[in-house]
Amino acid sequence: MTTERYAALLRGINVGGKKKVPMAQLCSVVEGLGCTDVRTYLQSGNVTFAADGGDETSLARDVAAAVNGEFGFAVDIVVRDHAYLRGVMEACPFPAAELQGRQLHVTYFSEPVSAERFAGLDPAAYAPEEFRLGDRALYLYAPDGLGTSRLGARLSRPALNKGLIATSRNWNTVVELVELTSGV
Repeated sequence: MTTERYAALLRGINVGGKKKVPMAQLCSVVEGLGCTDVRTYLQSGNVTFAADGGDETSLARDVAAAVNGEFGFAVDIVVRDHAYLRGVMEACPFPAAELQGRQLHVTYFSEPVSAERFAGLDPAAYAPEEFRLGDRALYLYAPDGLGTSRLGARLSRPALNKGLIATSRNWNTVVELVELTSGV
């Protein structure tokens, strides 16, 4: 069996005092699943680890069940391997090197999404903000940051993400997750 490196992206923890998940405890939970080299990044639900076998979907399900068992609440989780995370970073349609990390975000989806899902959005209404779709990902350019982004708020509405797990990370986190899952 080949050991792969993954990142589990937990959605909506440690926000506004709700769904509190201490990172050290999260590491212990993931280690309890037999994963190794477990590390967290920030307090917003990023945990990287090495695992033998399994696939992203089953790993997400296992981590979610373990988190629910430990903390007593459900958390949506997307798990992606290093190759995928690196591919998303490299495929960025915006000039990431020229932007601040707070200006560029990636939303990771649990399933592929099509342009039809977003057909009702008029891009001109949100300019200069823009978004582009990628492989189970959405890239958002928000020049003033996500906190004031009208397009970001619209894209996060449940109707657009129905049937999906969707969780966003700023570009600094995207880059760090690639590094943390590189195995170096």
